[in-house]
Amino acid sequence: MIAVKSEHPAKTEAEHRASFFRQSGWLMIATVAGGFFMYAVHLLARSKSIPPGAYGEFVVYLSMVMCVPTGPLQMVMAQQTAQGAVTHREREVSGMFRLVWLGTLALWLAAALVMLVFQKTLLERWQITNPLGLWVAIPALLFAMWMPLFHGLLQGQQNFMWLGWSLLSNGVLRLLVAAVAVLALHGQAGGMMAGVLGGLVVATGVAVWQSRSLWSLAPKSFDWRELLRQAVPLMLGFTAMQFLFTSDTMFVKTYFTPDETGAYGSAGTLSRALLWLIGPMVSVMFPRIVRSTAKAEKSNLMGLVLIGTAILAVVGAVGLALLGPWVVSLVYKQPGYVAVASQVLPWYAGAMVPLALANVLLNSLLARSAFKVVPVLCLMSVVYVFGLVRFHSSLVMVLQVMTLCNLLVLGVSAWFTWGSGKPVGGADSVRTTA
Repeated sequence: MIAVKSEHPAKTEAEHRASFFRQSGWLMIATVAGGFFMYAVHLLARSKSIPPGAYGEFVVYLSMVMCVPTGPLQMVMAQQTAQGAVTHREREVSGMFRLVWLGTLALWLAAALVMLVFQKTLLERWQITNPLGLWVAIPALLFAMWMPLFHGLLQGQQNFMWLGWSLLSNGVLRLLVAAVAVLALHGQAGGMMAGVLGGLVVATGVAVWQSRSLWSLAPKSFDWRELLRQAVPLMLGFTAMQFLFTSDTMFVKTYFTPDETGAYGSAGTLSRALLWLIGPMVSVMFPRIVRSTAKAEKSNLMGLVLIGTAILAVVGAVGLALLGPWVVSLVYKQPGYVAVASQVLPWYAGAMVPLALANVLLNSLLARSAFKVVPVLCLMSVVYVFGLVRFHSSLVMVLQVMTLCNLLVLGVSAWFTWGSGKPVGGADSVRTTA
């Protein structure tokens, strides 16, 4: 095992920082703008075409799509692409990508069949009468699987310009299609989900075209064992993190009324925006740490991102606790939403702060192939499920369980970053075979 030497002159520290802030700045602009258009879809809840129960149905369908492990899929592809660029294994990455792409198609076909066969049970469990939203959500799940694969290629190539445009187009098309489907065609929850599908299709198309220089290469055989050794813990680790980020709404839908679920979903949408705001810094950080590890270079980028994340997360959480109820009253026509949001928003926003910090540490660990944290993180997901199933007498209690679990996840991530006795720099981490 040998370290890979760079063929290009080393950049100065100032150049690295300028490049990082330029790339993460553009990605943040694209993410915030795309997120604004996505959030604007929720404004349709004020329309007479969307009764309170229908909005609750949309929240459930959206959460189902969000539970697709988009982050894990993207990070696996980003890690393999970044390593492949350093070690000149682009054709092997192309072969691996095609296999994963076909695998997601087969998995989706099986999942779609199961959902259609058991749709009556699902709809009854979620207290939903109109199956249209489910029928639209099924193809949306397919593109929710494909989009992160191509985004991972762009991220690993550090093509953040077109990654940003893809993210932006997702938000714009989601709003346009949903507005037409709801206001003109009275599509209710199904119409709002049509917007989600439209945005995913266009965003995936942009990423497919801009990453074609890699996936269109003639494929070459690759080392299965090495791929599984890296891909499996990456998938498990990022899947556990995404589960902690998205799964609470489906539990709330199970135990609470449609109106309560809709109000809770409005608070959750605002609170999750904290991670959308901070995510671009982590997205730019990840492939850079992968490359520095492959080249046996030291990097202090994680510390910089962690400080920036802490500042943005805390300021954002305080702002949401103070202004969130006003935003909810502005967006949603249901009076009960404001009362629920005022109660749960401080808890919800506060729960996102430790999760945002843990996300930075986890990305740094997995970028350096420090996989010992993964089994513990998976165990924490099981503890989280047990807590939600056992303690859900109120919406606030659900968020208290979430806050406690997120704090534990942050503590675990911090221990594996600094408490294990191993350096966190890239030079002493993983070596990549040339």
